[in-house]
Amino acid sequence: MTMVAARTAGALIQQSHANLVFIALVGAMLIGGVPSVKADESSGPKVTAAKPIAQTVPAWDEYTGRFEAIQQVEIRPRVSGAVDSIHFADGQLVKQGDLLFVIDPRPFQIAVDSAKADVARAKAQVKVAAYDVKRAQQLVKSKVISQSEAEHRDADLSVAQAEQLRAEAALRNAELNLEWSHVRAPISGRVSDHRVDIGNLVKGGQADATLLTTVVSLNPIHFVFDASEADYIRYARLSADGKRELSRDVGHPVMVRLADEPDWSLGRSGTMNFVDNQLNARGGSIRGRALIQNKDLFLIPGTFGRLRLFGGNMDALLIPDKTILSDQDKKIVFVVDENNTIVQRTVTLGPIYQDLRVVLDGLTSNDLVVIEGVANPFVRPGVKVQMEQVTIASPLNTAAN
Repeated sequence: MTMVAARTAGALIQQSHANLVFIALVGAMLIGGVPSVKADESSGPKVTAAKPIAQTVPAWDEYTGRFEAIQQVEIRPRVSGAVDSIHFADGQLVKQGDLLFVIDPRPFQIAVDSAKADVARAKAQVKVAAYDVKRAQQLVKSKVISQSEAEHRDADLSVAQAEQLRAEAALRNAELNLEWSHVRAPISGRVSDHRVDIGNLVKGGQADATLLTTVVSLNPIHFVFDASEADYIRYARLSADGKRELSRDVGHPVMVRLADEPDWSLGRSGTMNFVDNQLNARGGSIRGRALIQNKDLFLIPGTFGRLRLFGGNMDALLIPDKTILSDQDKKIVFVVDENNTIVQRTVTLGPIYQDLRVVLDGLTSNDLVVIEGVANPFVRPGVKVQMEQVTIASPLNTAAN
């Protein structure tokens, strides 16, 4: 019992000592703070820095717009009658001249046959009148008939010839109506659904003729957008200064991407082919249009897109995109000053050009921008660093002219 009590007392003494040490450490932490682990401040973290590339690059303006068909036709009949047959599947591709609808052709065929009979009768009358004229000329010489009678027969020939012309014109009109009873695609493209079924009577030949269907062309396709008055004035100034020709005079290159295409490299190229002749008085904008190739027929009229238009050349500084950091709503880069100390700079960014980011404001061509080591947690404003200076690989000078 005595030995157990002694061991228990010793354990209690050790526990009390440990508690005292813990309390002392906590007190020290409360008074002096927690000691922190520091980097090797004698040398500083290593970084790689380079000066931005000063280069003239193309400026691109972006606009939202919509694709439109170059040709869009409402298919309406030119003759009235009952729909006899439909020769397309809703939504299919059609070529110019393909048969779409047939309006009962029998009445028009009858009209053609009747007109042919009228032509034959008129020709016979001309033949008889011509014979009478020839006979009259002989009889006048022998004074069997008077000159007046001969002239009357000559007039009858002219009337018969006029009747032949009228009959032939009526035949052509009847043949045209028969041809129009077969409704064909006036353009190549994609047809919509049929708006009337077989057996329905349709009205044709007038402004309120029955709508049968529509056809839109698909390749190429237009992209239509509105530019602001300020942009138009800027373009006009550049043209006046000889720095950029107007898009109505020169087909400037454009790029169009869809809503699900995050990068311009995924878009489709095209050229400007129209600028309107006046500004919209309400919105203060001007309508522009680009021509886009659509060989795979992926684009359809009505689709929204984003267009990038060449807006002239500008002087810019280029740095790797990976060097740019975000500070809440600002974009920043780290610069090494003359004392090898990290300095933070807020920058205004432009687009990506040849895999480098365009910097519009916030840097000079002599600044040494940190391009390697940005992710190091010890690289922060106010810290001295060991810097290795390198040169950024210059992109190809492909600025648009």
